[in-house]
Amino acid sequence: MTLRTHAGASPRTAMLAAALAATTLLGACAPLLIGGAMVGGSMMAVDRRTSGTQVEDQAIELKAGSRIGEALADRGHVSTTSYNRMVLVTGEVPTEADKATVEETVSRIDNVRSVVNEVTVAGTSSLTSRSSDVLITSKVKASMVDAKDVQANSFKVVTERGVVYLMGRVTEREAGRATDIARGVSGVQKVVRLFEVITDAELANVQPAPAK
Repeated sequence: MTLRTHAGASPRTAMLAAALAATTLLGACAPLLIGGAMVGGSMMAVDRRTSGTQVEDQAIELKAGSRIGEALADRGHVSTTSYNRMVLVTGEVPTEADKATVEETVSRIDNVRSVVNEVTVAGTSSLTSRSSDVLITSKVKASMVDAKDVQANSFKVVTERGVVYLMGRVTEREAGRATDIARGVSGVQKVVRLFEVITDAELANVQPAPAK
């Protein structure tokens, strides 16, 4: 079951936020260990998607970026995020027709299960706005690590114009807790939940086996 809801917005651990922001800028160059939790690098060992689905999601994002670029040329600024083959599309385009083109383009990509079109018909966001979004994403992830009662690596966090989108395969408790954490982060205007809700029994089946 996919859960999608909207919610509204204490600063937390500045050091964690700064470290996570650095990780975002460095990409997948190297994993970062914070408080016993690995951030960045290869997360397949703890990801709740199958390794095959993770590879599919990466391929979907690459294809989507390329095909949207071909369809729009330099009109607008669009980003795609795929989780378990559900694709979130964010950004800005100049017309409703362009917004429809983006959704149609992504929906035609192999293995895409559904498309959540959150593209806004507006002028392209500024570099300052995008930098602020990167910082908000980093602070949300840092706050999840700091909270210790949710697995931060089980969530994908995307921020666009101060709106935080949360994705992941999570239980009802985890969904609620993550939403509360994101709401408490400064700069967050709204939280949109795009979760695939699983039961506690299903969670037990996807948890990595303990090391021997």
